[in-house]
Amino acid sequence: MLQDWFIWFIVFWCIVLIVFFGIGGFFMFRKFLKVFPKDDGKSTLDWEEHYVNESLHLWNEEAKLMLNELVSPVPELFRDVAKQKIASKIGQIALEDRAKTIGFDHIIRGYILATPKRDHKFLRKKLSSMDVDMTPYEHLFN
Repeated sequence: MLQDWFIWFIVFWCIVLIVFFGIGGFFMFRKFLKVFPKDDGKSTLDWEEHYVNESLHLWNEEAKLMLNELVSPVPELFRDVAKQKIASKIGQIALEDRAKTIGFDHIIRGYILATPKRDHKFLRKKLSSMDVDMTPYEHLFN
């Protein structure tokens, strides 16, 4: 009786470990794909870093606080990655607009464009909790 229970315990933990390794491998592979260079010779991560570095001087304290507020619903483990991605998109938009500083409009547009479509429901909820009028940005949700 004890040996049967122990064998089933070992089988259960083998299945749990295989599932966890599979999930971890999936996310590691996605991160690995972002490092590959695109047609222009730079990877997605290279472009994100480029836009953050080029727009660093455009960020004021108010914009940084708003970015921190926008990424607050993201779990702590993924918050830095989300902040990097959103900040790079905001920087890209500000640089394309040749802005002198990053403003409210740049932050909202970058936040919407950098967020995956599957998370737009949570994005809308966060923006409405901050009393942001989303009608000028509805075209960005499509």
